[in-house]
Amino acid sequence: MNIYVGNLPFNLGEEDLKEIFEEYGEVASAKIISDKFSGRSKGFGFVEMDSDDDANNAIKELNNAEVGGRNIKVNESKPRENRGGDRRGGGGYQRRDRY
Repeated sequence: MNIYVGNLPFNLGEEDLKEIFEEYGEVASAKIISDKFSGRSKGFGFVEMDSDDDANNAIKELNNAEVGGRNIKVNESKPRENRGGDRRGGGGYQRRDRY
């Protein structure tokens, strides 16, 4: 199960995040999302656990838990919805000659 973890302290590393969730079961992966330009943490990430039971227990126990002085938000990650239709670009200025 993929788990969303929000309101993370900006100085928390991926290994730290993994250790927090390993108390509840085996963690397949832990990823903190960072800004692609500055490299700074965006304050949220994702943890993947193979066992749904372990994942649900971790969600129940860790949601609103204090980590690094912040109350983290933990819930099951939902697939991204396509917001606003197709995002392949296009548009822009098209010059029309009037001759």
